[in-house]
Amino acid sequence: MQKVVTNYPEFNPFLQPSSSLGIITHFIEYLNPNQPLHIMANGNPATANDFFGHPRGLSTLFFTELWERFSYYGMRALLVLFMTAEALGDNPGLGFSVGEATAIYGIYTFFVYVLSLPGGWVADNIWGQKKAVFIGGCIIAAGHFSMAVPTTTFFFIGLALIVIGTGLLKPNVSSMVGDIYPEGGARRDAGFSIFYMGINLGAILGPLLCGLLGEGYNWHYGFSLAGFGMVLGLISYKIGDKYLEGAGDLDENFTKEEVNRKSKIFYTVSSILIAVVVVFGFLQSSGAINVALDVLAQNLGIVAVIITLLFFGYIIFFGGHTQQEKKRLGVIFWLFILAALFWSGFEQAGSSLNLFAAELTNRAAGPSEFLGGYGSFILTAILAIPIGWYTLKAFRRDDLWQVAKIALVASAVGVLAFFYWVFTQIGSGWIIPASTLQLINPTFIVIFAPIFGFMWTWLASKNANPSIPVKFGLGLFGLAAGFFVLAWGSANASSTSLVSPAWLIVTYFLHTVGELCLSPVGLSSMTKLAPKNRVSQMMGIWFVAAALGNLMAGLLAGQLETLAPSGLFQSVALIVGGGGIVALLAAPPIRKLMGDVE
Repeated sequence: MQKVVTNYPEFNPFLQPSSSLGIITHFIEYLNPNQPLHIMANGNPATANDFFGHPRGLSTLFFTELWERFSYYGMRALLVLFMTAEALGDNPGLGFSVGEATAIYGIYTFFVYVLSLPGGWVADNIWGQKKAVFIGGCIIAAGHFSMAVPTTTFFFIGLALIVIGTGLLKPNVSSMVGDIYPEGGARRDAGFSIFYMGINLGAILGPLLCGLLGEGYNWHYGFSLAGFGMVLGLISYKIGDKYLEGAGDLDENFTKEEVNRKSKIFYTVSSILIAVVVVFGFLQSSGAINVALDVLAQNLGIVAVIITLLFFGYIIFFGGHTQQEKKRLGVIFWLFILAALFWSGFEQAGSSLNLFAAELTNRAAGPSEFLGGYGSFILTAILAIPIGWYTLKAFRRDDLWQVAKIALVASAVGVLAFFYWVFTQIGSGWIIPASTLQLINPTFIVIFAPIFGFMWTWLASKNANPSIPVKFGLGLFGLAAGFFVLAWGSANASSTSLVSPAWLIVTYFLHTVGELCLSPVGLSSMTKLAPKNRVSQMMGIWFVAAALGNLMAGLLAGQLETLAPSGLFQSVALIVGGGGIVALLAAPPIRKLMGDVE
């Protein structure tokens, strides 16, 4: 098979502003039998058993990623809450301090992003993407089930396994989406839009279901459910493997000798690193050495920053690039700083914002006489009308395969049963688990992404589309505004004076606005600005920015041990907002350095 060069920008469908509109367009068209299906990427009409008018292999990757994101975000929603929960009680946690828990959270998310770099290398040089995704999924599932074992040792083993597995799966399953389309295929952008919907559905369902089970009943049940979610993803992947038609296979131009040589290097280096980690963990747990987790996190960040600075210094001064290319590399470095700053605030969703939701937010719902009586049944019946109608329309399509029809009906029944359960819970009086509020951001993404896509397209038609540096500044302002709102809401909050969850909802809305301003253009800007021989390396730099942001997010959240929540949120707002001001002031000269890049 002829390999398609990995096109990292297409990991995010919003890189083409109009493509996000395809999510709704494709879905409506698919449910309407009177409308023709889409033309395939190869120019042929879509045939029976296609997936939304796209290659059926897209469904394989769609559901694999949906369940992987279900497991990841479901576990992440529980992580800090579990670590900080009392070690004794009906649902015991680990009893860690806030500083310890958030440092672990930061280190964990740091390595999730960093290991995507060697994960991509392994796929490209040794295993192929298809094999890397499956092995990564198996390791992720093992990690979640390890965390289901109620011991501290298995908890840390589970985190390590999830990090390794995600590093193998995440970068490669996305690139495989591009591989199922011919190079330059017209439907590829739309295919990524549909794929991205699976990511967000998983991000919504994971915190909801794992949160209800883990926080509501037993933490380890929640981790187990995350593991079962990944198992469902693996089953879906293996069942649909035959529809990938060579996508993700190792480049056949590689000789067996080349692969074996690279394999030996990889396994040797991996064995050494694993041995170092195991020895360090043993010495740390036995008390032979005593390295504070926050210090470890800080040192990791310093090392990452030094390596990044050395890398940029080398490629700018000794990389053999033209003057214009050097200017654009300088722009990438500037965007790297802004991105790391953004993620340092945004990724507190799983740490400080999660703790705020658990400790200072009034999550009581009900009791309700209406819902306690026939109201739950009546509301469920009302919801059954649109759900039943869409299910029936999709079920009647000839091009929807039988297994999908069964799954569709089962999903519709499951959704209605879930809503009925929620209504009855509210009827009797219910404390909503804090972890379930993690679904607010992905829900806003699903709602507002098409709107932003339309807005950027409309502004471009009026020659008023903001430049990349301006969008980064606007993203930082959106993030800062969210933290200012939360600082205001938490100013008078205490364990005896809980505040409304509306403060969190508004905060997540503003954070989502910031994300849609910055994140969609981030990867795109890397490929536009990078020299042709540095594109993949600049993608790596983007991942490093995200990793540093996650690490800093954990360290900042740890300040809750000494700062009041309002003080922490205000400090973050001022730092991020200051970064936004600097970004906007610097936008005109940065725009000049970009040259003709839009």
